[in-house]
Amino acid sequence: MEPILARRTLLGSGLTLTALGLIGTSPATASVREAAAPAIHGTAAWRARPARAAISVLARRTSKIIVHHTATPNSTDYSLAHAFALSRSIQNHHMDANGWIDTGQHFTNSRGGHITEGRHRSLEALNSGNKHVLSAHTSGQNEVAFGIENEGLYTSVGPTAAQWNSLVQLCKHMCQKHGIATSQIFGHRDFNNTACPGNTLYARLPELRRAVAGAMGVAPEADPITWQLLQPGDTGERVLVAQHLFRARGETSVPATGIYDQELDAAVRRLEARHGIPSSGLVGAETWPLIVAPLKSGERGEAVRALQLLLTAHGMVNRSDGVLDGRTETAVRNFQSRNGLRATGVATADTWRHLLF
Repeated sequence: MEPILARRTLLGSGLTLTALGLIGTSPATASVREAAAPAIHGTAAWRARPARAAISVLARRTSKIIVHHTATPNSTDYSLAHAFALSRSIQNHHMDANGWIDTGQHFTNSRGGHITEGRHRSLEALNSGNKHVLSAHTSGQNEVAFGIENEGLYTSVGPTAAQWNSLVQLCKHMCQKHGIATSQIFGHRDFNNTACPGNTLYARLPELRRAVAGAMGVAPEADPITWQLLQPGDTGERVLVAQHLFRARGETSVPATGIYDQELDAAVRRLEARHGIPSSGLVGAETWPLIVAPLKSGERGEAVRALQLLLTAHGMVNRSDGVLDGRTETAVRNFQSRNGLRATGVATADTWRHLLF
């Protein structure tokens, strides 16, 4: 069986196919939008190797889109030939180094704005509107999400204009064909402990959702509330909250300084090892659910102090004594009501996620 990807380690015909199949448009509108749809170069076009085993095609629509970066150099070769060579390099790495049956992601978007099919049959499934190719790009999401790799490293710089425009058009086509809400466009870090797709590209995901909505002619939706990523070197309130939560779990060597230091990094890695999570040293989507705890009235300690810090940041209470009394419980209820959550006064994981957002 092909291994399921938790954190990427990279770093029919031979014709080029065009993504079509618009939903609910007049002929005049359709012709304009079809002209703007991206060309998607199939696996035969870039001379992909055959998959090592049969591709699993699931008889259901895809429900979300996950954006990645390849963490490869930010090439200035914007040619189609380079995009094809990149696709071959990724496939070789995924098959030979990772031991997978084929390329892990569904599509690759080069810095020149050229889109190639990744895993075989992904283009067929996309254009069908009712099939999904089982992939290997995001642990826990490979049965339900399209994976788009964007060539480059976007930790401090952004994608090229051509690459951004092709990403918008590809996401638009995916949303139209599979009925995906724009609020269901995510980054890899929203599900796994990884910096992918880089701080800069990740920060533009709200803009991407709005751009895709605009391209489809629909109203933008609210951004999803996701777990926030903390990385070594980060400072501030969220780091201090994480430190208190680790101390509450018995990691007393972690100082409550608000600085992501070596002690916090080591504690994170110990937690990941205990739970079978690939070691990253990042406090991310796989870490927070393990360290936040449901808190109710009468409890006290480091975790309550962390909760009070977040409630204070949201203007709900002004205290950090580590005691969850009636005043703090009321603050929790008020925060829950204000954010459309069930107002129980118990700090559930969903409450923590909203507080940290």
